[in-house]
Amino acid sequence: MLVAPLVAVYIVSLLLRNSLGVIAPNLAAELDLSAAGLGLLASAYFITFAAIQIPLGMALDRYGSRLCLVIGAAITALGAAVFGLAAGTLGLFVGRALMGFGTAASLMAPLATYSRRFPPQRFGMLAGLQMSLGMIGTLLATAPLALSAATIGWRASFLIIAAITCCIGTAIFFSLADESSGQPSTGETLAESLAGIGAVLRTPSVGRVFVMNLVAFSSISLIVALWGGPYLAHVYGMDLKERGTLLLLPVVGQMLCSAGWGAINRLTGSYKSGVMAGALLTAGSLGLLALTGAPPFWVLAGWLIFFGSVSAYTPALLAHGKVLFAPHQIGRGLTILNVGTMVGTFVSQTVTGAIIGAFPTLPDGSYELDAYRLAFAVQAALILLALLVYFPAREPR
Repeated sequence: MLVAPLVAVYIVSLLLRNSLGVIAPNLAAELDLSAAGLGLLASAYFITFAAIQIPLGMALDRYGSRLCLVIGAAITALGAAVFGLAAGTLGLFVGRALMGFGTAASLMAPLATYSRRFPPQRFGMLAGLQMSLGMIGTLLATAPLALSAATIGWRASFLIIAAITCCIGTAIFFSLADESSGQPSTGETLAESLAGIGAVLRTPSVGRVFVMNLVAFSSISLIVALWGGPYLAHVYGMDLKERGTLLLLPVVGQMLCSAGWGAINRLTGSYKSGVMAGALLTAGSLGLLALTGAPPFWVLAGWLIFFGSVSAYTPALLAHGKVLFAPHQIGRGLTILNVGTMVGTFVSQTVTGAIIGAFPTLPDGSYELDAYRLAFAVQAALILLALLVYFPAREPR
């Protein structure tokens, strides 16, 4: 009863976060969005998501998860409705920004709850389970969303998501009813809560783990949430349903492997080993696609599964970050690290949008293959640079 609604709200978050992937070409055609415009639209979610993380961390440590999640669900539903009813580009940006604001607590609040209610050694496994089951949302953002958009339209699809989000918010309100939502959970004053942010930032190695967070989620998001759909449409000529179906593959890989990556420290006795292995394999796979450009279909299908599986190491990184902080700092610590996740995704999507947009557009409106190859290569290079910073990070046992 406790875990189910917490997973459900994260499913909605990942569905909305990745929802542009399969409908991006349709939005571009309907509303005349350029490649840079699509990149900015996708990143609008991450701007507001990142901006609210530090205040969110303070709220989690003072008031608990229930209040943050219920208010967030209401804002998320509003954002999905605004997006679905948008008459122009401005409405899309406002709706997308509201969705990012509302879903900001969808992972950190459940993780804070698990940290406080379960033994420390189970945190990595629970984080992996949360992220693994949450990937159902990313899965829904591929073929199911493509089918829904083709059947009832993308606007009606977002209105349905808004209604479902309201139901989930109600379930959270009752399932976390035993949590004290009216009193500070730490006994800290507001001034002490603010000072605690400085203490978190001074924690040894937090900066190195933050840098790694810049590239961890942004890699899978680059493919599934933004450029995977256009790449399959422009390079392989796939329609909406076909590219939605193929983008299921990396999501399935993520779902199957996230829990395993989260528990890897219990097998190896090390957080860093899992993070470094996953990051190296992710960079290598992106580099390989950049080199080959347009591999045969069966090779591409295998690549998508492998890429989704190896890029699912984020739970191992979360587990490493969590052990750096004292119990009363968990909310602020995890949300500060999550700022890195969102900022990294924003930068990745904005930069790759500018890279692809710098290439000449083909007569049919598609983007050149070399544009995608360069974008994938840049992301691989960013991962390797982040690993150099992360490698000396402290690793408490």
